[in-house]
Amino acid sequence: MVRAVLFDFDYTLGESEEGIVLCANRALAALGFPPAPREAIRRTVGLTLEAMFERLTGLDGESAGRFREAFIACADEHMGRHTNLYPGVPELLRTLHGRGVPAGIVTTKRGYRVREVLARETLEPLVATIVGIDAVPRPKPAPDGLRLALRQLGVDPPEALYVGDSVVDGEAAQRAGVPFAAVLTGATPLAELEAWGPVAVLDDVTGLVALLDREPPA
Repeated sequence: MVRAVLFDFDYTLGESEEGIVLCANRALAALGFPPAPREAIRRTVGLTLEAMFERLTGLDGESAGRFREAFIACADEHMGRHTNLYPGVPELLRTLHGRGVPAGIVTTKRGYRVREVLARETLEPLVATIVGIDAVPRPKPAPDGLRLALRQLGVDPPEALYVGDSVVDGEAAQRAGVPFAAVLTGATPLAELEAWGPVAVLDDVTGLVALLDREPPA
């Protein structure tokens, strides 16, 4: 029985693609690199900023740290207005809340960015916990964020469901012992998601209600 649902954020509950592309390319420019193609940047969403830099340039080390700082400075100014929830997400969160199934968010975004969006949409009371990259020692695909969220909710891993759009989400769920439901709203091909053994593959998160209806929550 599903007693709690945890979500990734970007490309799962919503997206901030315009802001991510803007800030990635501004950070690259600050380090003297040419702009990266949008699709290449999309494929890095969900990774740490250091991993994003490495994927886009093939480099790591000190330059990755400088990229991270430049990206964060840009994001602090621009990301909020470029971040939006997908259609149907407010209704989904209200449905889960009405059923007594706590919802949480575990993301590689910083927690305050997610809270800003939820507060703007007056949805923050419907989300029981938000675990951002700034709240754990190791980001996804490490299981730290999921384990922290489960402790906060008082739910055992097999009783939860983690919903995400990327292989990073699938690996984190597997390492935490949490069933994984994949959504196809991101940049990850279906075959890559299926490699992580999802209990379901949904076109988008609005299909979650029907999935839960097939196995009513405790």
